[in-house]
Amino acid sequence: MRTSDVSLHVEPGEHPLPPEQCDQELTPPPGRGNAVPNDDWPLAAEHLNGDVDALLGLKVVVPAPYVVPGPQGSAVIEAGPAGHRVIDLTDGAIGMRDEALELSIVMPCLDEAETIAACIGKASLAIERLGLRAEIVVADNGSTDGSQAIAERLGARVVGVEARGYGNAIMGGMAVAMGRYVLIGDADDSYDFGDLAPFLDKLREGHDLVIGNRFHGDFRPGAMPAMHRYVGTPALTGIERLLFRSPIGDLNCGLRALRRSVVPRLDLRSPGMEFASEMIVKASLRGLRIAEVPTTLSPAGRSRPPHLRAWRDGWRHLRFLLFHSPTWLFLYPGMALGFAGLTVLFGVLVGRSAGGGAPAFFLGPLMLAAGYQSVLFSCLAKNFAVGEGLLPGGDRLHRLSSRLTLERGLVVGFVLLVPAATPGTGVGLERSAVLGFASMMLGGQTVLTSLLLGVIGLARR
Repeated sequence: MRTSDVSLHVEPGEHPLPPEQCDQELTPPPGRGNAVPNDDWPLAAEHLNGDVDALLGLKVVVPAPYVVPGPQGSAVIEAGPAGHRVIDLTDGAIGMRDEALELSIVMPCLDEAETIAACIGKASLAIERLGLRAEIVVADNGSTDGSQAIAERLGARVVGVEARGYGNAIMGGMAVAMGRYVLIGDADDSYDFGDLAPFLDKLREGHDLVIGNRFHGDFRPGAMPAMHRYVGTPALTGIERLLFRSPIGDLNCGLRALRRSVVPRLDLRSPGMEFASEMIVKASLRGLRIAEVPTTLSPAGRSRPPHLRAWRDGWRHLRFLLFHSPTWLFLYPGMALGFAGLTVLFGVLVGRSAGGGAPAFFLGPLMLAAGYQSVLFSCLAKNFAVGEGLLPGGDRLHRLSSRLTLERGLVVGFVLLVPAATPGTGVGLERSAVLGFASMMLGGQTVLTSLLLGVIGLARR
């Protein structure tokens, strides 16, 4: 079913709506999923602006589950034995949790006509075998090969996602998912949707996020290039474990499940393949309960080239990991470089031979200044990321960055500039010049960084 084909009207009955309003119909604009702006449906907007409970129990006619958002909450409409009714309200943007619907299986899809039927078929058989109350959501990212029609014919709910990218497709699918749990898997038949039980078991045990681990499971012949299997994925996973202390051993596995209630806490934003890293990193930073289960990877069932671009997407993963760890990106390298520069500078002040000769007069202060600037960058980055909600606060770097204010920075900066403005006594002309050079750079960096911090703070006042 295409989103543009959906229409809805309220049937006359025992509710506060006058008869003339009961036949109002709604057809959402193409590509908007089933999230409908208020101004596209005055009836829903009127009642959600007023008494949100007025919508509860309204009998409606709609060919699919539907979410109608409003400023006070979202009305969720679902089919049931007694007909389609507004079943509940929520104050979030994700949609109403239907406790009777345990699982939503979300499949991001872009031109998967060769494999989407097999994926939906395996998922449907698993749902029936396990006796689940579940739905299958295909988040289509602009397919031109008829994938949508195949999915609709097999009973899946298709939602169109205009913004291109793997992450965008999954976020679009999760935005309309109505199950207590959400399982995500690629629609290229490389993962077995029939093997849902281990993921559900971990979620039912209380875990918030469950990731498949192909290294603990199996790689079928031809399922993954050797470079990805032995270099790329292990390297990125190792970096992620080092930077964020995550328990996950397979960062890029495309089969994973989570509680839908934790999605707002994760605040997922990445549009591309790095979305897989973002989910694990943010779950680790926010202290969610994470588990993994063995998973088998098979060769994809399609004949077209994969959407994955190894070097581009690998770099996007690495960039994401580094940008979300100011400690490892700026602080630790800056401390190491600054200590090395301080050692060289000390050698210069003790004696020229200990400092390594004339080049050390410039090398020491430069290394110290570069390291010092990197440490200041770590404080700026952490302060900004916490303020924007990108990273949680409370760690040592955040406490350090919180102490860095405009006024304190200016005082420290001008104090550091004093040796540059006063000629040294008793240390010799050359050593005095080195100290002046170092103090001028350190003081200037501190003053300028403090001013920049003040500018950044303007947006939060």
